[in-house]
Amino acid sequence: MEERRCAVVTGGNKGIGFEICRQLALNGIEVVLTARNESRGLEAIEKLNAFGIPNVVFHQLDIKNSTSIANLSKFIETRFKKLDILVNNAAENGVVYVDDKRFKDGGGFGTQFGAIQAGLGCFTNVRDIVKAINRLLMSCTVGFVKCTEALVPLLQFSKTPRIVNVSSVYGDLHWFRNDELKQELLDIENLTEERIDEIIQWFLKDFKAAKLHENGWPLTPSAYKVSKAALNAYTRLMARKFQNILVNAVHPGCVLIDMTSNTGIVTAEEGAKAPVMAALLPDDGPSGAYFNKMEIAPFMTT
Repeated sequence: MEERRCAVVTGGNKGIGFEICRQLALNGIEVVLTARNESRGLEAIEKLNAFGIPNVVFHQLDIKNSTSIANLSKFIETRFKKLDILVNNAAENGVVYVDDKRFKDGGGFGTQFGAIQAGLGCFTNVRDIVKAINRLLMSCTVGFVKCTEALVPLLQFSKTPRIVNVSSVYGDLHWFRNDELKQELLDIENLTEERIDEIIQWFLKDFKAAKLHENGWPLTPSAYKVSKAALNAYTRLMARKFQNILVNAVHPGCVLIDMTSNTGIVTAEEGAKAPVMAALLPDDGPSGAYFNKMEIAPFMTT
């Protein structure tokens, strides 16, 4: 009898995370759907069960909380003995809106005007901005790395280990105007996790000092772009560090979900297809790559 594979999806209770869980389960994978909020996670499980999908279980996870991460790891070890697929989907966008209607009327994240409104014109005050950015950077970088590192030992027991990091076209380094920084992030042979952390702190310092334009950082929406560029860099580092695991970053498209204020272009069902494809890559598939939807793309376009 063929051994069934097990997957963990972070931020799996709604939107694209929920669809990734559903599509993996339909492919015969045992799925652990995780969410910060227990009641919302259990509601998602009930919804999947109602669709006739029984091979999904819930476990609470806050990727910013070390105890929560440890509890998830222990659960997987006890119940499944191993992990085959990790989909890092949980994230925040770091945007605080003054006028959500104005943002949507401008086309949302689906247009350049909407992106400018999200990046420059829709915040409440400096304190709200910094709080939102700190939450974003914690979830998309620090929390994501800690969660991945904690689950890697379980992935090492798998015959087909996969890590999929849900990224964005906003992580493309062409958004940066600092050529030296772009080259540093591209130089994967010399880049380190410590240096990525330093770059993130440098960005946060410049943001507080209103020096984003002066030092060549992305402007609209700046923190989200920096976080996704960092995630892409971490993806390449992980692929180099864990050479028996296929580790890839995936842009699912601009999806109609809460994070985009439902202003995206593609449905969650359509957007989930690319991350699921990366999770089910054959053993000779790529590692350390970036997929723009279903196709491999460069980390920096011209």
